[in-house]
Amino acid sequence: MSNEHKILVGKIVAPQGIRGDVRIQTFSEKPQDFQKFKIQSSKFKESDFRFIRAIPNSTVIVAHINGFDDRNAAETLRGTDLYIDRGTLPELSSDEYYQADLIGFSVVRNGERLGIVAGFQNFGAGDIIELDNGDYVSFIGADVDMTTKIIMVK
Repeated sequence: MSNEHKILVGKIVAPQGIRGDVRIQTFSEKPQDFQKFKIQSSKFKESDFRFIRAIPNSTVIVAHINGFDDRNAAETLRGTDLYIDRGTLPELSSDEYYQADLIGFSVVRNGERLGIVAGFQNFGAGDIIELDNGDYVSFIGADVDMTTKIIMVK
């Protein structure tokens, strides 16, 4: 599966129970969005994905993938990235962006260039920018300039 026009929206992190359900770490603004997403993966067909429930006050959801119907089968999905087509995302206003659009931007603090955005992480305390040099910086309170492709961090 080519990921050129795909947006990473989640990752299967663990099996859930004995019937093959899986826990998914979501990267979307609202985990409930997975109810309407057309989830794609290299390990299963889009039609095999079924949202079950969101875990309250969390970015984790529980889902079921048809054909992975017991805990051992679900375990084989651990680490699987989940995507949606870029074209299915809603249009944004001029002051909004998707984090995927920021990959490749320069990150600057106090006039000093720290690196280039390689990706984003979130371990529960807020979004973190992963830089191309292996460093991490907080995205909280950052200013993004879409014209110059620069992210100013504190």
